[in-house]
Amino acid sequence: QVEEELQEQEFLDRCFQEMLEEEDQDWFIPSRDLPQGMGQLQQQLNGLSVGDGHTSEDILSKSNLNPDAKEFVPGVKY
Repeated sequence: QVEEELQEQEFLDRCFQEMLEEEDQDWFIPSRDLPQGMGQLQQQLNGLSVGDGHTSEDILSKSNLNPDAKEFVPGVKY
């Protein structure tokens, strides 16, 4: 009986391991799934920043938008 339990446990362990391996194949892992040059592109993208040095006050002072206008809501007609 003990031997049967051990065999059953080994079988369950193998099934569990196979399930984990199949699950790993379904995940998207950039280091594994992207071509080699993509890592360099990813580093370049990480180095980018939003904006070009202008502060929000600069942008607001040059704006020609109407600050008293109603807020735009898509699909609503005024």
